[in-house]
Amino acid sequence: MTATTAPLGEFETMKKSWPQDLLASVVVFLVALPLCLGVAIASGAPPALGLITGIIGGIVVGSLAGSPLQVSGPAAGLAVLCYQLVDEHGLIMMGVVGFIAGALQLVAGVARLGQWFRAISPSVIHGMLAGIGVLILGSQFHVMIDDSPRGSGLENLLSIPEAIYKAVFPMAMDSHHLAAIVGVSTIAAILIWNQFKPKSLAVVPAPLIAVIVGTLVALFAGFDINRVTVPDNIVASLNIPTMEALQRGLSMDIILLGVVFAFVASAETLLCATAVDQMHTGPRTKYDKELRAQGIGNMLCGTVGALPMTGVIVRSSANVQAGGKSRLSAIMHGVWILGTVAALPWLLAYIPTSALAAILVYTGYKLVNIAQIKKIATYGKVELVIYFATLGGIVVFDLLTGVIIGFVLATAKVVYTFTHVRVDLEDDEMANRTDVFLHGSATFFSIPRLASVLETVKSGREVHVHVEHLDHIDHACLDMLGAWEKQHNATGGTMVMEWKDLRDRYASPYQKMQDATDNNGGHDGPGDGPKKAQPVLEPAA
Repeated sequence: MTATTAPLGEFETMKKSWPQDLLASVVVFLVALPLCLGVAIASGAPPALGLITGIIGGIVVGSLAGSPLQVSGPAAGLAVLCYQLVDEHGLIMMGVVGFIAGALQLVAGVARLGQWFRAISPSVIHGMLAGIGVLILGSQFHVMIDDSPRGSGLENLLSIPEAIYKAVFPMAMDSHHLAAIVGVSTIAAILIWNQFKPKSLAVVPAPLIAVIVGTLVALFAGFDINRVTVPDNIVASLNIPTMEALQRGLSMDIILLGVVFAFVASAETLLCATAVDQMHTGPRTKYDKELRAQGIGNMLCGTVGALPMTGVIVRSSANVQAGGKSRLSAIMHGVWILGTVAALPWLLAYIPTSALAAILVYTGYKLVNIAQIKKIATYGKVELVIYFATLGGIVVFDLLTGVIIGFVLATAKVVYTFTHVRVDLEDDEMANRTDVFLHGSATFFSIPRLASVLETVKSGREVHVHVEHLDHIDHACLDMLGAWEKQHNATGGTMVMEWKDLRDRYASPYQKMQDATDNNGGHDGPGDGPKKAQPVLEPAA
């Protein structure tokens, strides 16, 4: 059912919207095809394995997805992990790790943990995506000039000036400058198309135009540069895990990789699903169902040794913008990829790898979302620190380490926020009055700080404790304030505190209703009688 129409069965919805879904599926296919090839190359895998993942992501996951308009396939966000996996353990382990990740996703979906994957600080998530974007840009910059990526993300970035030098001042028999011409032409095509595309052709995706431009430049100029290799029979490209690979899959390092893949793929998928929900008024995402579908898809990809998948924002947004209304558009885009692989593999062989790498360089740049950084900055400097710490950890160390750094910092911020109280004291000698202002969260952790400030209050003062800026106060702090009030009263002083304000903010609805029937005045405190001395201030569950 949709948010704007009467309830309809999903099958009836597809019957009604199939013309729009058919058009949208073609647009998504045209976006997905170059990205499937490019992500596979960036992952250190044969292009055919990216196409297989796109087929499974469209036909299988599209049929089962909890987010009907989300499109799944090989993702740039996993390319870095895949490249490291292939480099350290070999291509044959791709399927094993993908199967483990899919199984974990399926279990998480069955256990209804889908919502918990969303309980991650946005600063960590966007820092992770930005870090992945930087790594993709760094590695694919070298591929864009027909060179090989370096050993680490930091080395890739630091050697970009060297790559530029190779492209501008080529050595004899090198093709770096030719590949660079194709790469620059491809990126220029994306920028020009995004800026000046006619309204009548708005549904035509920029990556498609870019690949066509890059391919035509290479063909008409007769450049002898690297091109995509796709076998005539895609079955011959299957990377089915061997018995030896399955046995290696029982080792702790491979299992840990599976956990990392599952976490990153699930976080990226559910973040994407949330973004897609904001783009349309149709069915909302069922997160556990989506997680189960992703798990099944990744287990199938693992079985045949293809790239792992996630929900991907570029293809999903293209689906929504092209008018997709149901899961039929995602399913059909997988059918179109399958048809192309089966009938037109020779056509793909004309595409230069530098053109695909250029698209990923641009994609990596876009993942470092400047607008998102500005938005995070509005929530404070600490959030920016978390963002850049996550990004830096990913680039300098690795993806898992960067995410852990960000998660630890985000957790530390939460602990600090809920255990920190600021106490400001203003003393008026002429009026014989002292004002104590409490900000933040007053918990038992705050008692030493609060006690040390109250101990500086002179005897005999009229003390006003202001609690309107408190986010929370627990019984330990209340007991401490009550005890201090008695002690202060014994020296001839008084304390005025808005106990009722606290009760109104923290008491349960039932207690508030009881208070409304009481006629005990506005200001009540521990010294006003038994009923007023015991306010229940715990938040409602």
